Amino acid sequence: MLRLIAVLLLIPLLDMLLLVGMAFWIGWEIAVLLVVLTGLVGMLLVRAEGRHTIRKIQRKLGQGEPPTDELIDGALLIAAGAFLLTPGLVTDVLGFLLVIPITRYPIRVALKKWVITPYADAKTGGFATGKVYTGGFPGNVDVNVEGEVFTGQQQPGQPGQQDQGAYDDDTVDVDDDAYDVDSEDESR
Repeated sequence: MLRLIAVLLLIPLLDMLLLVGMAFWIGWEIAVLLVVLTGLVGMLLVRAEGRHTIRKIQRKLGQGEPPTDELIDGALLIAAGAFLLTPGLVTDVLGFLLVIPITRYPIRVALKKWVITPYADAKTGGFATGKVYTGGFPGNVDVNVEGEVFTGQQQPGQPGQQDQGAYDDDTVDVDDDAYDVDSEDESR
């Protein structure tokens, strides 16, 4: 959390230093004009890409498909608009990276891989992505057909330490005659 706050504070600092440096190098009038021009061009691009993304969302919904990539693109376009409205060249570069489709695609893929999928897995216990634990109850002891003892974290047939001695007290022997259906015992 502190790293995020540090990055959020570092971006305006870099913007300010770059603007001051540019004002001394090319003049303050041209620096201000450059910031205003990049903001206007960026907002036009955000508007065009936003309309295109809305059409793609409508098309996907019309086909009965979930518009997951398009919704992520919409969120990235909102962030791009915020970056482009903020005066400064560093924020303008970040905004242009998010608004141009060629550079937005790898950002979207990375966002899905490292942010959205782990968050959905944490919230749903793996049901959102299909990574559900199916080997019994985690941490419980199971016995396979060959009689080998393994925990819920181990799978049968995998190498691992198998502690037979720790579970000898839990072994129950069942007499074959106790479950004989054809027996003449009237007590059951």
